[in-house]
Amino acid sequence: MTKQKDVGNHGEQIACKYLEDNGYAIVQKNYYECCGEIDIIAQSGIYIVFAEVKTRKHDTKIRGIMSVNRSKRKKIVKTAYKYIIKNNCKLQPRFDVIEIYLKNDGSHSLQHIQNAFMLEDRDYELF
Repeated sequence: MTKQKDVGNHGEQIACKYLEDNGYAIVQKNYYECCGEIDIIAQSGIYIVFAEVKTRKHDTKIRGIMSVNRSKRKKIVKTAYKYIIKNNCKLQPRFDVIEIYLKNDGSHSLQHIQNAFMLEDRDYELF
C-alpha cells in the first residue's frame, strides 16, 4: 500500500470517529460502483450523507474541498444515485466534504463542510 493511500485511510478513520462522536451512524465505507467511489456513507436524522474525505498536511496551501472538482462531484453524485436505487433509500441525500489536516506532532484538525455541493441542473444528463 502506498504512503498516500495510508494517509487517506488514516483520514477516513478520523472522519468516521468524528461522525460517530457527533451522532451519525456509519452505514458503509468505501462504497464502489462502476462510476466511482464514496468514502463514507452515514445516516443522520432524515439525511443519508455521502461524505468525501480529503486528508492533507497541515501546511498545505490548497484546501481539500478545492480538489473536489466538477468531475469528481459528478462521479460522487452518480455513485450516490446508484446506492439510493439499489438500497431503496428514502432518506434525503446530502453531500459533505470532510477536510482532515494532519500536523507534524501527530494531532489533526478537521473541517466538516455540510452540503458542500449538490446535483446541478446541468448534471441531470448523467442519468
